[in-house]
Amino acid sequence: MISTQTVASAVADLPPAVLVTDDMINVRPSAVLILLADGANGAEVLLTRRSLTVNSHQGEVCFPGGRLDPGEDSRTAALRETHEEVGVPAGAVTVVGELYPIGTYVSRSWIVPIVGRVASLMQLQACTSEVDRAFWVPLHDLTKPGVFREEWWPLQAVTGRAGERPIYFFEVDNEMVWGATARMLHQLLRVAHRIEGDEPPAI
Repeated sequence: MISTQTVASAVADLPPAVLVTDDMINVRPSAVLILLADGANGAEVLLTRRSLTVNSHQGEVCFPGGRLDPGEDSRTAALRETHEEVGVPAGAVTVVGELYPIGTYVSRSWIVPIVGRVASLMQLQACTSEVDRAFWVPLHDLTKPGVFREEWWPLQAVTGRAGERPIYFFEVDNEMVWGATARMLHQLLRVAHRIEGDEPPAI
């Protein structure tokens, strides 16, 4: 069982990212909040499911977050979006660091994952029509057999380049998590458990 303090310490110890952004021209800066709280089974992470009425990523599971407003930094945007989407006050969150940012080809986003903690599992509610559901998932559940799988998809259709890239999937709480959110969850688990290896690619 892993605690939020253990995760926070691991995130704080991350070395600076070496960013490769040549393929990400004219991207839109975005930020998400990876919010953690301690539950009965250790650290839990906040996830939301987008509604079917939004313009993009309908019905997908994600972290609260979105585009940066003019003049905002990543931390401010992540905290603001989380308050707007699920009602968590910015003042209740202790920011402990950042994971490595990732880029997405389809939405042309450059996403900075901000990691924060709250003192306890908070009652969650969808505060906007963009969100259908908000829920906590124990990190322990993400490591159970059969929850995670990896597939290799061709790059050609999206990037025009040869080769393949790994696509991650987590099946938790009757939800499928994939895409950028699954990539960030995968990174979070590797960092939390201090699994060494090559720095994850930005793209």
